[in-house]
Amino acid sequence: MTRPASFKYFKTSPEIIRLAVMLYIRFPLSLRNVEDLLHERGIDVSHETVRYWWNRFGPMFASEIRRKRVQQLRAFSKWKWHVDEVFVKVNGKRHYLWRAVDHDGEVLEAVVTKRRNKAAALKFLKKLMKRHGCAEEIVTDRFASYKAALRDLGALKKQQTGRWLNNRVENSHLPFRRRERAMQRFRRMRSLQKFASVHSSVYNHFNQERSLTSRDSFKQTRTAALSEWRQLCSG
Repeated sequence: MTRPASFKYFKTSPEIIRLAVMLYIRFPLSLRNVEDLLHERGIDVSHETVRYWWNRFGPMFASEIRRKRVQQLRAFSKWKWHVDEVFVKVNGKRHYLWRAVDHDGEVLEAVVTKRRNKAAALKFLKKLMKRHGCAEEIVTDRFASYKAALRDLGALKKQQTGRWLNNRVENSHLPFRRRERAMQRFRRMRSLQKFASVHSSVYNHFNQERSLTSRDSFKQTRTAALSEWRQLCSG
């Protein structure tokens, strides 16, 4: 759990740190882009400072968001899961990012592995079920490792496959792909796992499904999300 003392030894105000971290994680911006945007607002920091803030506070903010949302959505998110994996280059080597979202597009889990096989699928599904329980339906593609892993977990009857059924999770990869290009890929597997987890939590926090709600409702939920963000690690 995060504590107010997180900002204790920093001369910069918590509001500026939260703003810098939000800009870097939420939008497809480079560290230098964030530096320029802050400078336009009269805030003089270097891109290396933004990097330090992101590394120090990003996981803390994500942890607090996740703690609150898991309790709220534990029962609601068990109806249907969409599971998929994408390849990500780390130092020129192919790794795999496994992601699960619920029927509303809420990212439930993100796990990075070196291989794309039954053991990797089992590792991902075990972590997913440990945190969220087991869904009534689990939508996957026809990759055989999903079937083998779900059989071991006793959830094979819950699997669904189909040509268009998994569009929900495939579309949810797009924000991460945009961030990946802005960051010019990743150098280490550990940094990829860290960023994927933090990005998922921040994406969930600000994802308002704006195409499915009225303008007035969207403005209210967006304002509430920003207000909650400004209170992170404040007590």
